[in-house]
Amino acid sequence: MTRSLRTLALILAAAFLASGLAQTTNLTFWSWRTEDVAAYETFIAAFHAENPDVNVTFTPYLNTEYNTIVSTALQGGGGPDIVHLRAYGGIEALAGAGLLVRLDGKVAALEGFDPGILLGATNRADGGVYGVPFALQTVQVLYNEAMFERLGLEEPTTWDEFLAVGDALKASGVNALANGALEPWTVETLFGGVAPTFYGGTDFFDAITAGETDFTDPRFAAALERMVALRPYLADNYMGVGYTDMQTLFAFEQAGMLIGGSYELGNMRNLNPDLRVGSFAVPADDAATPAHVSYYVDGSYGINAASPHQEEAMRFIEFLASQEFGQMFTDELSQISAVPGTEPTSPALAGMVEMMNDIGTPYLMLTAFRFGQPSGSTLLQNEMQAVMGDSKTIDEAVTNIQRGVAEWFEGFR
Repeated sequence: MTRSLRTLALILAAAFLASGLAQTTNLTFWSWRTEDVAAYETFIAAFHAENPDVNVTFTPYLNTEYNTIVSTALQGGGGPDIVHLRAYGGIEALAGAGLLVRLDGKVAALEGFDPGILLGATNRADGGVYGVPFALQTVQVLYNEAMFERLGLEEPTTWDEFLAVGDALKASGVNALANGALEPWTVETLFGGVAPTFYGGTDFFDAITAGETDFTDPRFAAALERMVALRPYLADNYMGVGYTDMQTLFAFEQAGMLIGGSYELGNMRNLNPDLRVGSFAVPADDAATPAHVSYYVDGSYGINAASPHQEEAMRFIEFLASQEFGQMFTDELSQISAVPGTEPTSPALAGMVEMMNDIGTPYLMLTAFRFGQPSGSTLLQNEMQAVMGDSKTIDEAVTNIQRGVAEWFEGFR
């Protein structure tokens, strides 16, 4: 080969290589799931193996700052290609402003999702689905199985038995419950685990969302009273105990129980692989009265309407709606996938799914009262944090919650 031909061949090879590199699309994916980085890297690697022309970069932000970061970026015409979306009221402002791609009719797999689950990713104004739901969560009592066995404790079937278990744990030198109240959102989690059994589960949920009753209903105050009754069993100095403290106390066996979400199973596995976790619903006053656990759609995956890579983003969203991803999600994170047909392989998670199916009730404020401002969640969190810290009474909290929600909820007008 002559020198000129060799030069031409090198030029053509370089051009071909440059062309191949130019065809690679880089997608950005923002989330609030800082604890799930390794798992999402695994998911993205599986997608990339089937789509080598698409790279996805997963960037998580602090949970408490995420909403503001994403909203500001999208409203400014920027932001990621793939958006991890909050559920229910958390999606509506973005969808209503035209910042997200409507997915129903475009992602075939969504037709197989349960309609109730899709509500977590639906904009009520137009009935459109703007995200692929990713997980269901339940809220119940998690407990250390080995510690219960060592102390001869069993899952309680009445409220008095529950408190007796707490007393036994305290007597053994550990905290009964790892829960604290430093961060307001963890107070709502405590509510989600305790309150439904005492306000009456779905019967109350249906009545209040229909406007047949409101938060002044005595059942609501009675449920709040049970939260307050647990203060002697919470972590030491509980008003100064934050979420990571709660996780540490339970994971490293400084507390026997934690009222928390099903999402904690994966977290506990990462913190202490030897920890065996059981679960039960907070019981009623008598064993004959049904207990309840809250459940909710945790969020969804959506596409930024301003993304310049719509075709590639849609391919990634279709992957996130697949049963392949759903099963991988469940296996990697020990969470309940929203994708139909997936099965939990963890016995602990399977038990939570069984409870959800048998005695589940919608997580009250998240699923029904986050559609206006001030949201029911914000009101409940702040008011009950004040009650737990003895700076307000339950009556004051109830009055403020009712007044705040009534400013926008049509059912109270």
